[in-house]
Amino acid sequence: MSKHICRCEEVTEDEIRQAIAEGATTVNGVKRRTGAGMGLCQGRTCRRLIAGLIAAETGQNPGEIEPSSVRPPVRSVTVEALLNTDGGPAVCKCREEDK
Repeated sequence: MSKHICRCEEVTEDEIRQAIAEGATTVNGVKRRTGAGMGLCQGRTCRRLIAGLIAAETGQNPGEIEPSSVRPPVRSVTVEALLNTDGGPAVCKCREEDK
């Protein structure tokens, strides 16, 4: 049984090795073929493991492997925080230290 590399999307090492054998030479290539790195953590845990597997399978230097695209962190904001209810400029009132 192959171990899970991407726990969020339950992608195994064998699936990643198969994607590399089919031509994926970048982390984004593996991501497109398997879905690894598209889960809740957005690849924070598995991105380096995938790059290591690509390096091992292709003989590339891990530092030369193209990094994957990363989505910036997003934090939810309430509609109330976005509304300008006091007539002044709209200010984020998400946290006390922002006031």
